[in-house]
Amino acid sequence: MLFVYTEGVVAQQDSLSISHTDSVVQTIPDMPLRITNLNPFFTLHADSTLQYQLQINKNPDNFFWYLKNAPIGLKIGKDNGVISFKAEKAYFLSGKLKYDVPYKVVLGVQNLYDPADKIDTSFNIVFFNTDIIPSKIKPTVSGTVWVDEGETISFKLLCETGSFPIQAVLMSSSFPIKDYSIVQKCGDDFSWTPGYDVVKETDSGRVKPVLLSFIGSTKTGMRDTSVVKIIVKDALNQTLAREEYNQLTKNIDRYILQLKFTFLQLDKKLKRTKNTRVAFDLTSASTSLTGTILSTSGDQEAQRTGKILPSVGLALVPIKEASVPNKPIDQNQASSIRSSIKRLEYMRQDNLLVGDKDPDILRKINKLKDELKQTQIQLIDVPVEFTNDMSEEELNRYFNSPKVNKKYRLKG
Repeated sequence: MLFVYTEGVVAQQDSLSISHTDSVVQTIPDMPLRITNLNPFFTLHADSTLQYQLQINKNPDNFFWYLKNAPIGLKIGKDNGVISFKAEKAYFLSGKLKYDVPYKVVLGVQNLYDPADKIDTSFNIVFFNTDIIPSKIKPTVSGTVWVDEGETISFKLLCETGSFPIQAVLMSSSFPIKDYSIVQKCGDDFSWTPGYDVVKETDSGRVKPVLLSFIGSTKTGMRDTSVVKIIVKDALNQTLAREEYNQLTKNIDRYILQLKFTFLQLDKKLKRTKNTRVAFDLTSASTSLTGTILSTSGDQEAQRTGKILPSVGLALVPIKEASVPNKPIDQNQASSIRSSIKRLEYMRQDNLLVGDKDPDILRKINKLKDELKQTQIQLIDVPVEFTNDMSEEELNRYFNSPKVNKKYRLKG
């Protein structure tokens, strides 16, 4: 479509042809050269034809015309000043011409006999396409994207430019999301990290579908929409799980130290009881032996004493049992505590975390919880003592000493 504006007259047609061959130009010798009907702006659509006759205020037979910086296909008759152009689509498909781009063309006319008698001016020509090619939004992901809670999804929003480029992009979501990067134009990156509260217990299959709609608009109001479907899967909050694991292991380590101190107290008590009972046994045996020896003496007084001393030795036995009775309960408790400590230490070592995101962290937490609870129930009657005067290193040194290991090792 061609719009030509000359002296207040508007002409609109697909093919324009203006001819003034019958016009009479009156030439004044001192009149400066001037183009009388120059249109400064031409608009032409594809597959249309332009023919435009330029006029000057002097005898055109003495002048020639020329163009500079003319786009491909644009011509002018050097003798008659007729601008002609046929906007073939092949020029635009090959990229030699572009739509909606103003081309500035320098136009000149010069006297054949007087080089000083000339004029240079310019006009603009713009081509537009009646076949509108829509612009489209093209995300770098397509179809359905799966992502776990706590993991980041990121992709770039690209655009396929048509007749009019996309100038603004809006985004909408089927589910309220937060902490995402805002997309406003082509080339922006979209990034979102689903929180651990996206998937609810009531959601089917423990997944949450989220539809993201990217709506692009051009300056002419044309719109294109692209939809990305994100399936968010339920996942374990590794941060909270790791904090829970660390707190649980601290409780187990503290409970192990308490058991070690309790074991130390029981073991020392058993050691004192054993020493006292040995002293009673030695005293009783020596008294009986002394009585036996004195009873064979020739001295009557010594014989009487010898008859009494074995009874004294026998009397020490019930005194021993009454004052320092044997404590099998303490012995059993010490052995039970020692075996529980060994088991907790083994379970603690066997359930260490692997990497920053251990996939079995929940199973290991439950295993340690069950083991700790079982041990506490097993030793519920044992008075667990707290230590304030011994360090962890001292307790471990005593607990792992060769003497203690030999004392409490299993015997066949």
